[in-house]
Amino acid sequence: MSEVRGLWIDVEFCTGCKACEMACRQEHSLAPDEYGIKVVEQILNGGFTYNFVPIPTDICNLCAHRDDEPACVHHCMASVMRHGKLADLADALEERPGSVLWAVREKEKPRTKRADVYAGNIVDGNESPKE
Repeated sequence: MSEVRGLWIDVEFCTGCKACEMACRQEHSLAPDEYGIKVVEQILNGGFTYNFVPIPTDICNLCAHRDDEPACVHHCMASVMRHGKLADLADALEERPGSVLWAVREKEKPRTKRADVYAGNIVDGNESPKE
């Protein structure tokens, strides 16, 4: 059994540049409204606090076809992402409590279609949206 691999993201120091989003989109030829990783902006304290949180989506497979690190990690301008074995990344999580750890979810079959959201209902590309 192979070791589970994942991403460690230090959300405290993410600058919100979205280089990870663009690198992923280029690497996987995603449409403009598709994301392998999405930087979510969080505004708190009446606009005095901005947090940027990179969140991998269900499309992400950690660039399994690449021999080196995923495109998002390679192009992160703030160097707030690491890729590796979950056991090794857990050490970084202990060092930086404000960080997060993410792993690819095992899937029964690979995802081939983008899910669209219609009025809060997620539908597969073959189904029509519920009215």
